[in-house]
Amino acid sequence: MSAIPLSTIETVEEPVSLWRDAWYRLRRNRLAIFGLVIVVILAFTAIFGPYLTPYDYLSQDLNARNVLPSMSHLFGTDDLGRDVFSRVVFGTRTAFLVAVIVTVFAVLIGLVLGAVAGFFGNPFDRVIMWLTDVTMSVPNLLLVVVINASLKSPISKWMEARYLETLNPFYRETMWVDFILVFGSMALISWPPYARLVRAQVLSIRSRPYITAAQALGLSNWIIIKRYVIPNALGPLIVSVSAGLGTAMVLESAFSFLGVGVNPPTPSWGNMISDGLRVWQHYPHLLAAPAAVLGLASVAFSFLGDGLNDALNPRGSK
Repeated sequence: MSAIPLSTIETVEEPVSLWRDAWYRLRRNRLAIFGLVIVVILAFTAIFGPYLTPYDYLSQDLNARNVLPSMSHLFGTDDLGRDVFSRVVFGTRTAFLVAVIVTVFAVLIGLVLGAVAGFFGNPFDRVIMWLTDVTMSVPNLLLVVVINASLKSPISKWMEARYLETLNPFYRETMWVDFILVFGSMALISWPPYARLVRAQVLSIRSRPYITAAQALGLSNWIIIKRYVIPNALGPLIVSVSAGLGTAMVLESAFSFLGVGVNPPTPSWGNMISDGLRVWQHYPHLLAAPAAVLGLASVAFSFLGDGLNDALNPRGSK
């Protein structure tokens, strides 16, 4: 029996998977893995950290005011004797909560409006792009200040009236007013870049042969958008979302620093930086701790976003 030539043997190649191939390229990017590890640690801290801290973030000890970092207080204490480490950890929850919720709402708004504008064209495209340009032309800080100044007082008065009627302590929790206003105002200024990105992807996708085939089969436009257009536009959107989370954290801290975000006593990296900036020459740890964590989070999301961009870009494959 003669041997079968090797040239005639068909090699069976493993099916190519976009996501498996992207994960392989991502793992080779050390900076991206570093960013991913930091993001996972921050997420774990946001979820479980407040239950593991040695002190309550509101607990005051006037006999231990402005204590320098030590084994009992890793980041020292502030001017009210509160443990800075516990407040930074709880501030991680605030930052993640704001970043995730704001980014989710902004992505949903941008995804819907961008898909409609790109797939249906005029007049939807003209109106949505005009709205996008108007929103992006308004200064972010001005819009947030207007929303907070216009709505915070009426909402606070309404909650106070409900408390007097029901005596429900929930209506005395002004923290929720801050969160709602921050979520709403930041979502309103964050959706235009996602809408533009999705629109550009949809304009490219809608001319593909499989979209024409789906239309020839009689599928409705909304089914085509849901099944074929949006899933194929998610790659660049995922990259944008990873960077958007870091941007939302920085924006929330910036607004809290300026007094139009999350207000004390709820810990926020922004209002902690604002407090520490006034006394940093005498107590530098009050500024260094929240600023270092905010900087680390921003760099981590930047590294992760760059790594995802390289991993999900087919031209990056060797």
